[in-house]
This record gives sequence, structure tokens and C-alpha cells, in this order.
Amino acid sequence: MKRLLPDTFTLLLVGAVLLASLLPISGEPAQWFGIATNVAIALLFFLHGARLSTDVVIAGFLHWRLQLFILVTTFVVFPLLGLGLGLFSPWLIDQPIYLGLLFLCVLPSTVQSSIAFTSIAGGNVPAAICAASTSNILGIFLTPALVALLFSTGGQAGISFDMIWKIMLQLFLPFVAGQVLQPFIGNWIRSKKTLLNPFDRGSILMVVYLAFSEAVTEGIWQKLAIGDLALLILIDSLLLAVVLVITSVGGKLLGFNREDRITAVFCGSKKSLASGVPMASVIFAGQSIGAIVLPLMLFHQIQLMVCAWLARVYAERKKGLEASAVQAS
Repeated sequence: MKRLLPDTFTLLLVGAVLLASLLPISGEPAQWFGIATNVAIALLFFLHGARLSTDVVIAGFLHWRLQLFILVTTFVVFPLLGLGLGLFSPWLIDQPIYLGLLFLCVLPSTVQSSIAFTSIAGGNVPAAICAASTSNILGIFLTPALVALLFSTGGQAGISFDMIWKIMLQLFLPFVAGQVLQPFIGNWIRSKKTLLNPFDRGSILMVVYLAFSEAVTEGIWQKLAIGDLALLILIDSLLLAVVLVITSVGGKLLGFNREDRITAVFCGSKKSLASGVPMASVIFAGQSIGAIVLPLMLFHQIQLMVCAWLARVYAERKKGLEASAVQAS
């Protein structure tokens, strides 16, 4: 039951939204806070690059069929499902919320939770490390490209040179700098995970607070009713359920063993809050992104609760299989 309760970070996210709702930042203070947030995002992606071992990625690519299946699920299947949701907009789903759902669908997978749940469930951990890491590296390019393609198809503004430059300057170049320095500082940064985690989470909280401050100023809570939130939670839940089924059944059809199927389920079904919120602030700079990141924030908690339960189910099944094998021998 404790696994189904919100984690500390989720409670902090809710706190950031409440703070923005009661005390939104605006004017010149918001401008300075925005600059500080941009610097924090750049440092966040630098740390991502510095943590990631190049050897792990190279080793994981040897299992290319599994990696390709996960990437296709993340960057093809999910976006197609997002486009399918467009059939219900705007008569069922308001346009700003739909854009948030579509943005959710083009994001890369998570890193930490994908690997953690794969490990708990008894899956292929090295492949999970590679899949999650590769997803986030490619996501720096694929997410903006998919936003340009899908959002322009829906009548929204496409990608611009200014957006490309901001992505390069704020996301990609810090990540590359981290990778370049990884052989020298990678072990130290990985050993200081407990010390640096507050910075990771703090930068995301800064983006969320700034985003919802702008949204509150523009009247998001007057436009968004309780019924809309309930519908959004339902859509997020159904979206996760559909992808869990696709990854599970698809893994069997492709002949993957049990460990690889588990990896596909946990790495292919998730979306990264850590990458998504900073990306939204860059890609949609100058726009109100409160409604855009709201579906992602809800999906984040839903995927943690569901996958925590699912990982325990897989772990119990593994114990049962091992017990049966011992009795048979």
C-alpha cells in the first residue's frame, strides 16, 4: 500500500504548483528567476552527460533488436497514440490540454525509475541502462523534431532557428560537455548521487513553479475544472495501460526472453519528467507551459505507482518459477 502513496518529489511538485497558485511570481522578479532557471537546466543536462558511462551505451547496443523495439515504442508508437487522442479534441479534450498530452507522447523514457523497476522485476538491467540512456540522448533531438512535425500538423507553430539554438545552447552543449568530462569526473558525480539529487530535483521544481506562475497569471484554474483534471487522469491511465500491453505482447511476438520482455515493458512505457519539464521551457519559451506540463506531471505519478506494483508482480513470479525449478530438480 505504501508503494501507491506519492513519493517525496511528487509532493514537492504539488507544493510548487500550490505555491505558484497562491504566490505567483511575475514582472522583473520572474525575469531574473527565469534566468536562474535556465542556468539550472543547463547544469542539469551537464550532470546527465557526466553521469552516463559511454561503455554502458556501447555494450547495450549489441542487443540492437531490443533497443530498437523500445525506441520505436517511445518515439513512434507513443506519438501515434497522441495523434489518435486528437480525434477527441476539442469537443472532449481542451486544446491546451491536448497539446500537453501530445508533448508527453514525444518525450524520451525515464532513466532512474526504468532501471530500478527493471532490476526489481528481474529484467535485463544492462539493456535497461542502455535503452534509457539512449532514449534521453536521442530525445534531445527527436523530441523537438516531433514537436515541430506534429504540432505544425495541428496548426501550431513549428520549429524555428531560435528554438534550435536554444536547445543546442541549453541542453545539447552542456550534455556534450558532461560526456567529454565524464572520464575525469563521472565516478565522482555518480558517487555523490545523494548530494546532487536535490539539485536535479530543485531545477525541475524551479521550472514547474515558473511555468505555473505564468499559467496562474493567465487564469489556468479558471479555465480548468475538476472534471477536466479527472478526465486527464483517466486519459493518462489509459495511455499507460495501452503501452504496457503493447510492450508486453510485442516482446512475446518478437521472441524476447523473460528478462528482455521486462526491460521492454519498463523502458518503453515511461516518460521522463526530468527531461520533459526543462525541454518544455525551452521549446515553448515565451508561451504559457503550465497546461503543457500538467499531463506529464500526472503521468509521472501514475507510471510510478503502476510500475511499482507491476515490478513486484514480476518479482513474485520469478520467485515462483525458481521454486518450481528447484522442486523439479
